[in-house]
Amino acid sequence: MFARLLILLYAIASYAVFLVSFLYALGFVGNFVVPKSIDVGGTTNLSEAIVVDLLLLGLFAIQHSIMARPAFKRWSAEILPVACQRSTYVLLSSLILLLLFWQWRPIPIPVWQTDGPAAWLLIGVYWLGWLIVLASTFMIDHFDLSGLRQAFFSLRGAELPAQSFKTPLLYKIVRHPLMLGFLLAFWATPAMTAGHLLFAVMNTAACPWGPVRRRSVDSRYWSPAQAAWLLAYQRQPAAPRTGCAGDHGF
Repeated sequence: MFARLLILLYAIASYAVFLVSFLYALGFVGNFVVPKSIDVGGTTNLSEAIVVDLLLLGLFAIQHSIMARPAFKRWSAEILPVACQRSTYVLLSSLILLLLFWQWRPIPIPVWQTDGPAAWLLIGVYWLGWLIVLASTFMIDHFDLSGLRQAFFSLRGAELPAQSFKTPLLYKIVRHPLMLGFLLAFWATPAMTAGHLLFAVMNTAACPWGPVRRRSVDSRYWSPAQAAWLLAYQRQPAAPRTGCAGDHGF
């Protein structure tokens, strides 16, 4: 019982770190409120900024790719309870995001600048993107994606019930609403800089490839969000999901 309680506390702590990183991301990408953002912070030379920023983005992408793979999940199951695997994924993703926010080097070379109604429209699209990101997680199973559901079932000593794959609401018309929301948030800005453009381009390049590459992966390792995307992508039925959640973070 004590071990299961620790798993729940670990999941709650991981979720708290995720919330901090998610809320900071709103200000970081949009240059709102936070002391250090995508365009505001320490200055450095252009070549150093590009190298550091690419390394930070690459670290986040590599972590997502490695931890999403069934081989890594099988290996981690030998040292971690299955119920806290998703929480560990969420925690490490959030910590790497916080590292990115901390060490990001702004490149304030202007790419475009808009004012008036156009600027307000882009700001509106920016917030719409984040709203879609958050809403899409609840359309599938927010608490499964965050690892809390697994921890609560573990505390009760109950087996995590299988979930049938589904494509609710936006998933019926968009292959991956979560990624769509991120893209809107990353690109919709009234003042695009070279650093912001680098961030947007690299994340756009990374968005579709993970799910496409792994569309034949054993369904036991799919998260609800990935499963929904795959269903829409392949237009064919899939097997029920069992086991721990899979590979999409926030």
